[in-house]
Amino acid sequence: MSDIKKELQKKILIIDGAMGTMIQRHKLQETDYRGERFKNWHTDVKGNNDLLSITQPQIITGIHKQYLEAGADIIETNTFSSTSIAQADYDMQSLAYELNVASAKCAKKAIAHYNAETGNTTPKYVAGAIGPLNKTLSLSPDVNNPGFRAVTFDDVVTAYTEQIKGLIDGGADILLIETIFDTLNAKAAIYAAKQFFRQNNVELPIMISGTITDASGRTLSGQTLEAFYISVKHAKPLSIGLNCALGAHEMRGHIEELSSIAECYVSSYPNAGLPNAMGEYDEAPEQTACFIEDWANNGWVNIVGGCCGTTPDHIKHIAEHVKNIQPRKLPILEEVI
Repeated sequence: MSDIKKELQKKILIIDGAMGTMIQRHKLQETDYRGERFKNWHTDVKGNNDLLSITQPQIITGIHKQYLEAGADIIETNTFSSTSIAQADYDMQSLAYELNVASAKCAKKAIAHYNAETGNTTPKYVAGAIGPLNKTLSLSPDVNNPGFRAVTFDDVVTAYTEQIKGLIDGGADILLIETIFDTLNAKAAIYAAKQFFRQNNVELPIMISGTITDASGRTLSGQTLEAFYISVKHAKPLSIGLNCALGAHEMRGHIEELSSIAECYVSSYPNAGLPNAMGEYDEAPEQTACFIEDWANNGWVNIVGGCCGTTPDHIKHIAEHVKNIQPRKLPILEEVI
């Protein structure tokens, strides 16, 4: 695999857009999610999008391929909820490892097909998506018991370790710890990754992407952007960035700030604006692309793409708007004597 750091020095890389938005277009029903293998499963599974990597792999591979055709350099695996902790909602904890292997293979297959059909020789990368979990280590789910936690640090590390093993066994090139609203969860993911690397004599680049949840400029667990960055920079990530919660217009100031403090590459994949009253996203591809082009012209970003509500059309416009703009240069750090 080509060294992604070399590619990042040449150009702004494009990461893909929303998986869920694209899955919704297929208007899948319960039977589609179940497939033949899970047709008698004892709980409803509609909405478990990660399961589709096993039951409808052609749909997932097809979505990846559309993003590659739109200009994506990095495609994310369909594994946002592929941990034993998150899959417990469907009583599918035992499938966690298999889901990650299957999803990584779907992404690898999409790249192979795309390269074969187009003759492409530009490096394309699979980012193993590691989501934030549906349980948090920093906040209590019980308003009457602030000290209560629904999960322990060790539980989270165990779940993330299983996910990371599946992603690597499936062929992921990068680990993407994303949509972080609780830094302690992210720290557990980082710890799991670093421990797995040591124990298995392997190492993948790590991308870290947090989420500023509202106008306060803080994560859900209360950290400012700078505090979040300082909390995770020990991981020596390939990139640090922001995704989800905000549209590109609302995210601008945060990306500017992050660019000024990050020692590593900076990534961002915002939503297609803010959701409307129906929870849908209305921002046109051209609008999103213009906002991101502004960031690029200011020298703030190295990796850009889209999150909720974005489509291959958004990614195509973003790729077109930044293709001739130089990527953000890494800061030259003064050596402390």
